[in-house]
Amino acid sequence: MFQGASALSLDAKGRMSIPARHRDVLQGDAQGKVTITKHPDGCLLLFPRPEWEIFRGKIAALPMDAHWWRRIFLGNAADVEMDSAGRVLVAPELRAAAGMDKEVMLLGMGSHFELWDAATYAAKEQAAMAQGMPDALKNFTF
Repeated sequence: MFQGASALSLDAKGRMSIPARHRDVLQGDAQGKVTITKHPDGCLLLFPRPEWEIFRGKIAALPMDAHWWRRIFLGNAADVEMDSAGRVLVAPELRAAAGMDKEVMLLGMGSHFELWDAATYAAKEQAAMAQGMPDALKNFTF
């Protein structure tokens, strides 16, 4: 289970260093292989390869009226491998789609990660908090 936020930077080539606390798990469970794709919220999804294969199967099984969602998730997927320094290359097309320049946020979301442009994430988080808690959390005990 991946969790937590990491403020990271993309280098000049668009590579991102995977935080050490996640690197060992990705090397062990996925042999350093990950898949990155678009998310309709404006971020990117980063999956360890075994989790991507599960997700890909669910997306491929969607009915015909969801063909654009298959295009978004599957048609934009990039398979990458961590290099010896624990970095992954985020393709230029994916960086552009998510508005990423240099500063990014990597969020552990359980089975996968979300990768956000840092400024975009901060703005969306602030907007969500300003809206207040959704009904689904109103009776949740903290």
